[in-house]
Amino acid sequence: MSATRHARVLRFVLDHSLLLLGGAAAGLSWGNLSPRTYLPLADAGRFLVNDVGMVFFFALAAKEVVESTLPGGPLGSPRRAAVPVLAAVGGMVGPALLYTALVFWRGVPHLARGWAIPCATDIAFSSLVARLIFGRRHGAVPFLLLLAIADDALGLLILALVYPAGDIDAVVFAGLLGAGLAGAWALRRAQVQSTWPYLIGPGIVCWLACFWGGLHPALALVPVVPFIPHARVLHGWGMGRSTGHDPLNRFEHQWRIPVQVILLAFGFVNAGVPLSEVGPGTWAVLVSLLVGKPAGILLLVAVASWCGLHRPAGVAWPDLLVVGCAAGIGFTVSLFFATAAFTDPLLLAQAKMGALLSVAAAVVALAVAALLGVGRFARTGRSRVAV
Repeated sequence: MSATRHARVLRFVLDHSLLLLGGAAAGLSWGNLSPRTYLPLADAGRFLVNDVGMVFFFALAAKEVVESTLPGGPLGSPRRAAVPVLAAVGGMVGPALLYTALVFWRGVPHLARGWAIPCATDIAFSSLVARLIFGRRHGAVPFLLLLAIADDALGLLILALVYPAGDIDAVVFAGLLGAGLAGAWALRRAQVQSTWPYLIGPGIVCWLACFWGGLHPALALVPVVPFIPHARVLHGWGMGRSTGHDPLNRFEHQWRIPVQVILLAFGFVNAGVPLSEVGPGTWAVLVSLLVGKPAGILLLVAVASWCGLHRPAGVAWPDLLVVGCAAGIGFTVSLFFATAAFTDPLLLAQAKMGALLSVAAAVVALAVAALLGVGRFARTGRSRVAV
C-alpha cells in the first residue's frame, strides 16, 4: 500500500472516529469474555479517560460551535441558524419526551434521570452515513452537520446543568471559574498566540472549578475555548473544518489525533457492558433515538417552514426524514451522558447498551433512503448525487 493510500486510510479512520468504534468493540468483547480481568482495568482507567482525557474531546466540540457562529459562519446569523437550530431542538425534545413516556409506561420511573441520553447525535458516525447515502455535494450533508453542531452546544449545556458530578458548591465553582476566565481574558488581551498557556493556566483552574464545584470536569475547557485567538470572520468553513491558521485552528490540528486515541480508550473503558444486562433502559434509549429523533427533527422543521423559514436548498422532506434517521446515532455523547446519569451498575449497563446499539440508526437510515428512493437510491428519472 502506497504512502498516499496509507494517508487516505488514516484520514478516513480519524475523520469518522473509527478508533472509538474499535475501542468500544474491544471493551464489549473483553468485558463479556473475561469480566474478571476487564473490570479492574476499566475501573482503573475510567477517571483518567472520562474526567481528564474527554476534556479535549469537548473542547474540540466547543471549537466547532465557536467557529460556526462567527460572522460568515453557517450559524453566524439568526436567520441562517434558525432552521438547523430548531431541528436540533426538535431532535432533542422528541427523544427526551419519548424516553420519559416509555420509562413511565414500563413502570421504571427510576430510569427517568436518563432522559438526556437519547438527545445526542454523534457527528462523525451520522455524517459518515449521510455521505454514504447522499454523497458529498448534497445539501442534506451540511444540514446534518450544522444540526449536530447545534446539538453539541445544547448537549454541553445539559451536561453542565442536569448531570453534576457531585454536590454543587457554587462559591468554589464561581470563584475558581472566574479566576480561570480572567486568566484566559488576560492571555487573549496580551495576544498570546500559543495555545499551551490557555490549557496549562486557565484550563487547569477551570478543571479544578468543575471538579471541586460539582460540575463534570470534562467541561473544563469549554468556557476557555472562546478566548483562544481565532479569526473574526470565518472563511472557507465546510464539513466541520475551516481552512484558517489561527491559534484556535492550530489547537484543533494539534489535538485531533490525540483525541482519537482518547476516544479509543473511552470506548474501551466504558463499553464493556454484559450482554445479559439488556433491559428496559436499553430499549427506552434505543427507541427514543430511532423514532423520537427523526420525528422531533421533522416536526420542528415543519414548524419553521410554517413560520416562513426555508429548508436548505435542494433538501426535500424525504431527505429530511433520512437525515433524522442518521442523526439517531447517539453513540459517543450518549455513552458519555449515560456514565453521567447513572451510578447504579444495572441502570448504567442498560443505558450504555442502548447508546451502543444506536449504531442501528445507520441501517434504518439506509433502509428508509432505499424505500423512499433518495440519494444514491434515487430511482430512474431522478438525478443521482455526486459521490
